Amino acid sequence: MQDGAHVLPIRVYYEDTDFSARVYHASYLRFMERGRTELLRAAEVAQSDLHAEMGGLAFVVRRMTIDFLGAAVMDDVLAVVTRPREMRGASMTLSQEVRRGEDVLVTAEVTVAAVRNGRAVRIPDHLRAALAGQG
Repeated sequence: MQDGAHVLPIRVYYEDTDFSARVYHASYLRFMERGRTELLRAAEVAQSDLHAEMGGLAFVVRRMTIDFLGAAVMDDVLAVVTRPREMRGASMTLSQEVRRGEDVLVTAEVTVAAVRNGRAVRIPDHLRAALAGQG
């Protein structure tokens, strides 16, 4: 954690690139998914535990707004920066950036919803408290 944000370092591999040797746009989605997962782990919450112990609770992406500002290439070391922004009953909004050094390559605002059996459910209080300490 740095300044209320979780920072996940990621190296770009060949499999992350497209025919132009730049990171394929969908790879950034995977990088940001990992960033959100690692934010939960930093708060000592594993998604697999939530699912197993809370009757199938899971998070789904409800909304994502992305700006692609620059391109990464193979062997770059990136940082996925994830910050919790707002928590509501069943949803939370996070801001994410993918950086190479000081350069911001991608920004995203992501709203995820807690669901069980396909229906929205309130985010558990222990998770709310853990993430409040992160943001």
